[in-house]
Amino acid sequence: MNLKNINRTIDIISKITKNKSKGLHEPNFCGQEIKFLSNSIRNKSVSTYGKESSKFEKEIKKITKTKHVISVINGTSALQLSLYTAGIDNNCEVLIPALNYIASANATINVGGSPHFVDVEEKSLGVDFNKLDIYLKKISIKKNNKYFNSKTKKHIKAIVVTHVFGHPCDLEMAMKISKKYNLILIEDAAEALGSFYKNKHLGTFGHIGILSFNGNKIITTGGGGAVLTNNSKIAKKINHISRNSRVKKYFWEYSHNELGFNFRMPSLNANLGIAQIKNLKLFLKNKRKLFERYKILFSGLNDFNLLQEPKYAKSNYWLNAIILKKPNKKTVIKILKKAAKKNIQLRPVWKILSKNKYLNKCPRMNLSCANHLEKRIINIPSSSDL
Repeated sequence: MNLKNINRTIDIISKITKNKSKGLHEPNFCGQEIKFLSNSIRNKSVSTYGKESSKFEKEIKKITKTKHVISVINGTSALQLSLYTAGIDNNCEVLIPALNYIASANATINVGGSPHFVDVEEKSLGVDFNKLDIYLKKISIKKNNKYFNSKTKKHIKAIVVTHVFGHPCDLEMAMKISKKYNLILIEDAAEALGSFYKNKHLGTFGHIGILSFNGNKIITTGGGGAVLTNNSKIAKKINHISRNSRVKKYFWEYSHNELGFNFRMPSLNANLGIAQIKNLKLFLKNKRKLFERYKILFSGLNDFNLLQEPKYAKSNYWLNAIILKKPNKKTVIKILKKAAKKNIQLRPVWKILSKNKYLNKCPRMNLSCANHLEKRIINIPSSSDL
């Protein structure tokens, strides 16, 4: 990519962000957020046992059409609860896409499991299931309808599939592979509120799904997340352990019947979420319009492609991304530096997870596509008020 086209790319982004947010994805407070937060303070309902959390969960149920929603403090805690409830321990491996945010690997380790990194494909940036199928046939041994890593002897028990930047991975293939190898399917839909795979909301296909409501997500609770499931037994377990596994006949009792976690979402955060949800349709509409503007303005540039939703999907376009046609880390750095000089925040894609020092001994398949994409992807400003 020559200097002229680099400058032109930055000029286009600058045109879109002019006089507005120049962060990558900033929260949009354009409704009743102050009113709802003031009500929480006025009513002294700011901690974890208020009715606001239940109200927020009901709103998420309406959007996702899932039976059970448990609101928690962030997306990482939602993943940890999901993996813990799935029975992941030090005898288990969890298949995790290598081009991914660190949360799924950390959550796996926090419950005692071992991350096992798998490759992705370019269309959706999600798991390459055809390649994974070939790989699992080679390295796994079947015993009593369970599949074990022939080298580590550990049970390959679960797979976390990530819907990168809000774009759905191939969920039909995800379910097919999960069934074939008897895997617990966990959907990391942290970035995907408002995204659909063949008219069904993401996070509702697997045994368990998770969402994030961090400050940079399409709606925010400040810090927050949620677990989604249609399985009543799983929901009951997660609801219980996320409250420190407290059992009580009277409200003053503090008895606990198993290991638990203090992961429930405070009422103050839930109330912010209730206010934000009222504008979710507007945010989704604005973000799709923003993608179309980028598409038109970038149409004359041939050095990269603008990431688009797969044909089978409707994406929330949480975070727009350009993908260089030729892998060149130096070009990526040049673009980032030139944008920074104009006070525009861009971001390279995550570092391949297995390249982090504490994860570099984890099992992994050939990560050729992930390694290729790592040198090509740049996220560009995507706030819903642009």
